[in-house]
Amino acid sequence: MPFKEIATFIGRRLNMPVVSLSPEEAAAHFGWFAMFAAMDVPASSERARRLLGWKPEEVGLIADLDTDGYFRN
Repeated sequence: MPFKEIATFIGRRLNMPVVSLSPEEAAAHFGWFAMFAAMDVPASSERARRLLGWKPEEVGLIADLDTDGYFRN
């Protein structure tokens, strides 16, 4: 899931704008965290599903974030 999709969802839930930043702007704004936000680290559960027979039963990340527990007033 792209970081931008997660950030856009969180911004919408917090009623805050989300903007794209250049790498230089992100470094100035986020400091040390900018490196992690800019990483492209795709991951898949396919191997765990195949080797371990794992079958996720819970909702996905966005559906989980869309619960009131993360964004209480």
